[in-house]
Amino acid sequence: MIKKIFTIIDLLFPKVCGICGKLDNQALCSKCKMELDKLAENQILQMKNEKINFENCNFEELLYMFKYEGYIRNMIIDYKFNEKSYIYETFVNFILKNEKIFEKLKTYDTIIPVPISKKRMKERGYNQSLLIAKKISKELGITLQANCLFKTKNIVEQSKLNKEQRLQNIQNVYELKNKQILNNKTILLIDDIYTTGSTVQECSKILRQAEPKKIDVFVLAKD
Repeated sequence: MIKKIFTIIDLLFPKVCGICGKLDNQALCSKCKMELDKLAENQILQMKNEKINFENCNFEELLYMFKYEGYIRNMIIDYKFNEKSYIYETFVNFILKNEKIFEKLKTYDTIIPVPISKKRMKERGYNQSLLIAKKISKELGITLQANCLFKTKNIVEQSKLNKEQRLQNIQNVYELKNKQILNNKTILLIDDIYTTGSTVQECSKILRQAEPKKIDVFVLAKD
């Protein structure tokens, strides 16, 4: 019965490439994948060696696929703000086809998406980081923990603020629950964009309360 339901859904809502709109079961056609390959940077940064906007970094490594510019920037804005939630499959299927990042992702035992507030969730209808985290979790068999880190306040969007304002704006807006299940875990915190790093820095600080083994961050693009 389940297989029949999925077949009907696929017929009514066939998957399309999130870039060109062409029908494609992987949500990413071969032509558009080649274009993304040209733009991909596939970086894994050791934060202890990076110049950062805060005194002490609460996570160890930053993984990112692209620079946040040009076509990628427009694509992420569409995904995040213009009700094109389906683009998450295009991004994730591209990520999982990248050997370097794929092998790195397999080393984590827990995935946590950066949460959004209840108000933002109601307005947008989805959490863009959660969609990506769910798909990676499912494809790689890594535990998804979406009921540990919560955003308790609706704040001004970080994209509208400068670096100094972002650091202040994001403080004390996250809360940790069920922290015992994160103890001694290797955590991959997932967000969409890394600009100043204020959001993932604050989230990582809260996650440190659970005394995990390690916290790394994965984003689609870095400014």
